[in-house]
Amino acid sequence: MAERAHAWLAQDPDGETRAELRALIEAAEGGDAAAAADLEDRFAARLAFGTAGLRGELGAGPNRMNRVLVAQAAAGLAAFVREKAGIGPDDEIEPDDAPTVVVGYDGRRNSSVFAQDSAEIFAGAGLRTVLLPRLLPTPVLAFAVRRLGAAAGVMVTASHNPPNDNGYKVYLGGENDGSQIVAPADAEIAAHIQRVADDAEVGALPRSLGYEHAAESLVDEYIAATAAVAPAPEGADGLRWVYTAMHGVGWETFARIIEDAGYPTPDPVTAQLDPDGAFPTVSFPNPEEPGAMDLAFETARETGAELVIANDPDADRLAVAIPDDGAEGGWRRLTGNQIGLLLGWRAARLAAEDGLTAGSSLACSLVSSPGLKAVADHYGLDFHATLTGFKWISRAPGLVFGFEEALGYLVNPETVRDKDGISAAVAMLGMVSEARGRGASVNDLLAEFDDTFGAFASDQISIRVDDVSTIARIMAALRAQHPSAVGDVDVARVDDLLEGVDGFPPGDVLRLWLTDGSRVIVRPSGTEPKLKLYLDVRGDSRQDADTRITALAAGTRALLSEHGG
Repeated sequence: MAERAHAWLAQDPDGETRAELRALIEAAEGGDAAAAADLEDRFAARLAFGTAGLRGELGAGPNRMNRVLVAQAAAGLAAFVREKAGIGPDDEIEPDDAPTVVVGYDGRRNSSVFAQDSAEIFAGAGLRTVLLPRLLPTPVLAFAVRRLGAAAGVMVTASHNPPNDNGYKVYLGGENDGSQIVAPADAEIAAHIQRVADDAEVGALPRSLGYEHAAESLVDEYIAATAAVAPAPEGADGLRWVYTAMHGVGWETFARIIEDAGYPTPDPVTAQLDPDGAFPTVSFPNPEEPGAMDLAFETARETGAELVIANDPDADRLAVAIPDDGAEGGWRRLTGNQIGLLLGWRAARLAAEDGLTAGSSLACSLVSSPGLKAVADHYGLDFHATLTGFKWISRAPGLVFGFEEALGYLVNPETVRDKDGISAAVAMLGMVSEARGRGASVNDLLAEFDDTFGAFASDQISIRVDDVSTIARIMAALRAQHPSAVGDVDVARVDDLLEGVDGFPPGDVLRLWLTDGSRVIVRPSGTEPKLKLYLDVRGDSRQDADTRITALAAGTRALLSEHGG
């Protein structure tokens, strides 16, 4: 282990991580057991490149996010792009024939550094490389991949992960149409990255400053297309609402969009408005996490707001909250399923009004509310359930809207083939304003949905673990002996997606169907050390649905306890 650590130290171009690693090596060699264990953790494995790209804690070593790992990833991706274009490793590329790669970055620690390194390495590999002009939301990068006809795109972000994380998200153009990578591309890119790591010192990788900076007109085009999602109706006049960027990069772009679309300027959460990679006011910059929106609620109470809109730090997710006298603090955050069903209803209605139902579809991840299928059926649209992640949702045929319950929404597929918290916010502002114009509230919209499509209720149980092997142990136990009941309700069928079910690619997912029509889905998180369980029921009324979901949650927790969760 010490030999590997010294070899890494010799090629690390970052003074901060070099000093960190040098101190760790010296402590470990001096007999410090904690330092030795830390060194083992950093060098016993490599941060895996998969369908989520790279994501992990900042620090020295192959099992952390750092400049060495990012340089290897960039060189591996460059080799993959060249290979797919039929360009050999030693072939010269004429400038007019060079595939394009576009690079974006957010406001997290080292995001701009990782983006700069990537741009230099892509350009050094002979690729036409376009770096976005400044830190921008992830959806702008996804838009740029399509707009520039790029072969690939990279967004340096860890989205809503803890402050000391960063990541490397990869998109592909061409037949992939600007969507995130899926198999087998992930494994092919990973193999190229491994070859770079095995064969080349980072300092020997070709670099060039011959990359371009994207024109501001590219950002302007995204803004115009997104403002057109839902121009402000008359009901927007006088709307009092609050916005938080969660210390991320959403506000600058979103502010221009709402002005162009004609919405009133929000009351911002000023302490969270500007990008800050330290995330000083939140311990976990995810709108789903308890406490993350407390400052937004405080601002809403002070201003008498009717609505709260929040983006996560890279602005690809949307959270919405509404006044609720029965909730602590007087505000209630809508669930991802509630937002998704409302936005799906809007999309289906618009498709029907435009006569575009034939061949059009709604899509959501298999862990999201089955209520979206009820909407699709009502309007005569196709419906697709996919594996978790927008890399799958975005590929649904005929897509007009897609969502996943983790606050991700795709409302404008002709512009961005990925979740987009900014365009989703515009769509939500439009829907709220239209209702407001006829004297209806968001609560009224939710009640109208129940009356039209049925009373669906969802819940989620997340178990965060220190040792990820705990998750594998629980999944193995559930597979070894399928549960016969959840609470007082018998299990009718168990689908194990590792075995291939309903045309899904194999995945580490268990789906339990109960005799009363309820559903429980169990899967490991793809980005965090969590086991996630998704619960769904359909009731005869809102009260019945709420009663059923409460009972199902209690039964699920008891089941987990039996299996060591």
